[in-house]
Amino acid sequence: MIEITGLVKKFGELSAVKGLDLSVGPGEIFGFLGPNGAGKTTTVKLITGLLKPTAGTIKVCGFDIAKQTLEAKRVMGLVPDEPFVYPKLTGAEYLRFIGELYGVPLAHQKKRIPELLEMFELSGWSGELVESYSHGMRQKLVLGGILLHEPKVLVLDEPMVGLDPKSARMAKEILTTLAARGTCIFMCTHVLEIAEKLCGRIGIMIKGEMIALGTLEELRGKARGGSDLEDIFLSLTGGQEYSALLKHL
Repeated sequence: MIEITGLVKKFGELSAVKGLDLSVGPGEIFGFLGPNGAGKTTTVKLITGLLKPTAGTIKVCGFDIAKQTLEAKRVMGLVPDEPFVYPKLTGAEYLRFIGELYGVPLAHQKKRIPELLEMFELSGWSGELVESYSHGMRQKLVLGGILLHEPKVLVLDEPMVGLDPKSARMAKEILTTLAARGTCIFMCTHVLEIAEKLCGRIGIMIKGEMIALGTLEELRGKARGGSDLEDIFLSLTGGQEYSALLKHL
């Protein structure tokens, strides 16, 4: 569903992504991890067509994102870390806009939109302008739009940011359900607990390079132990060095 080959992205002399090769299949929840500046968000923007690669190819459901941009975007959904929704639309208008944009039949929109608003506890806000929504409410509205047009590939960049505990749990259950239906999910997150619970495979990026890729057990072997993903991540990224500094506090 996602095929990345030899992906390179440079900003001047800076190489944000260096020769990335990756495949993610249907029904898979793939966790994409790394410290700040590792190239995760750049990779997300490349996959979704928001940036053009310096070299390499990206195919989404067989469509080359550079050459068949519209076809690729029709089968894909994006939940960014900073959800953008048109501020002068109401919540209900935004969902209708998404429905029209992706060609969702009107009859299905009329039935599904009220259900989604109720599911995310936005019914009482459906007639209010999105500019009055909190960050978490906007995030839930974007998730509602994703469920409305049912993409085959879902790309998430920090999807749980701003969500209250109840909404975060609902979001996790939604992702699990979508994966069970065959949706390919590419999830970029700093919340290692979520990645550990949801993701079948995990990739770890540092300075634009994938340094580790595999299941939790496979990563545990590469890290030579570690009881959980946090220990494994810190071992592989060198993040344990801070413990020595704490002694000087």
